[in-house]
Amino acid sequence: MAIKRRATTFLALSMTTALLVAGCGGGGEDEAPAESELYKNPVTLTWWHNASQDGPGKTYWEKVAKDFSALHPTVTIEIEGIETNQLQRTRLPAALLSNDPPDIFQAWGGGEIREQVEADYLKDITDQVKDEVANIGSAVEIWQVDGKQYGLPYRMGIEGIWYNKDLFQQAGITAPPTTFDELNDAVTKLKAINVIPIAVGAGDKWPAAHWWYNFALRACSVETLRKASLENVFDDQCFVKAGQDLKAFIDTEPFQPNFIATPGQNDPTSANGLLANGKAAMELMGDWNKGTLDTVTEDQEALNKFIGWFPVPAITGSAGDPKAALGGGDGFACAKNAPAECVEFLKYIVSPEVQKGYAETGTGLPVAKGAEDGVKDPALKSILEATTSATYVQLWLDTAFGSTVGNAMNDAIVAIFAGNGTPEQVVEAMKAAARK
Repeated sequence: MAIKRRATTFLALSMTTALLVAGCGGGGEDEAPAESELYKNPVTLTWWHNASQDGPGKTYWEKVAKDFSALHPTVTIEIEGIETNQLQRTRLPAALLSNDPPDIFQAWGGGEIREQVEADYLKDITDQVKDEVANIGSAVEIWQVDGKQYGLPYRMGIEGIWYNKDLFQQAGITAPPTTFDELNDAVTKLKAINVIPIAVGAGDKWPAAHWWYNFALRACSVETLRKASLENVFDDQCFVKAGQDLKAFIDTEPFQPNFIATPGQNDPTSANGLLANGKAAMELMGDWNKGTLDTVTEDQEALNKFIGWFPVPAITGSAGDPKAALGGGDGFACAKNAPAECVEFLKYIVSPEVQKGYAETGTGLPVAKGAEDGVKDPALKSILEATTSATYVQLWLDTAFGSTVGNAMNDAIVAIFAGNGTPEQVVEAMKAAARK
């Protein structure tokens, strides 16, 4: 979907009490339907989400749909779980362009949702979700365009390094790395015991691209990242520096053989499958990763015992804030012509009770105030603590910059991983895409 756009959203949260800070929403054009008009006639909602693998996430969404239909017997919900890369890059853009989209679907916010609003694909839900916006807080801003609400998040958190504590111990690594120098030392020690230091799913592009994002976060100041997110300006040399730092890191050979063809989250042979089954010691991934690890592990007890998490290490002397983090969330939006019941279902998904149940699945961090008690997994608790202490959280760059720039950027980054791209070509690709 090549729609001219300017990314306007970044996530800059002052997190003294987690992401669950009370906020308020602006007015919208659409009036909420009268209660008497809802649930009068049979309605079928189609729902696309990215919990495509059998596991607690997929099972929970099935329960949520079933429970909503039990409360509202006139509503039938047809679910399709689609792998993230396929959903975000092919299925959903094609469905929106064909004017035959699902009623409710995965929405990542930022520049992507602005593109969808500019193309008139989404329902303005501002007036209907004021209570939900107030309960969720500032995280909802990622799903706003020009002050109006077009979607709501259900998950939010920062990314970091998931790791195997047992393999660290075997390699003589006594504590999680806090700097890239320490991370490089850990890579060397893991190689010495014939363990893959870091798994990466470059075959799906975005897992590899996230390494460049984090180098950019370390190389660029907060002000530079804000300007890039707001105006698609990539003139600062820090963006080239990010590619240079990435290339230098790749040259240390921290990843598994044939990483360029490895998928991210599919099965035991994918990147997270290597981590889940003790064949790799680390993986860079977001808070949702525990849920995907659960679906590909061959030994759930061992996974629960040895899996841990730590923030992306700092780079000594870099211009970026060492306590800044890359993060974001998942949300849902309703197609413009979806029935009113779609918005009611969206509100149900982000209700505190449903959010607490989501947290208990261990597949991610909830956003609704009152749901945080559902976070039981130790690694997820670590992410929640790190999220609250981060000085600045930058939205995933491909989401912040929008799909036109984001896809071009990711392709150019993966070319560096493949050995046929340069740091300068990443920036050139971003600038060229921004001019479209």
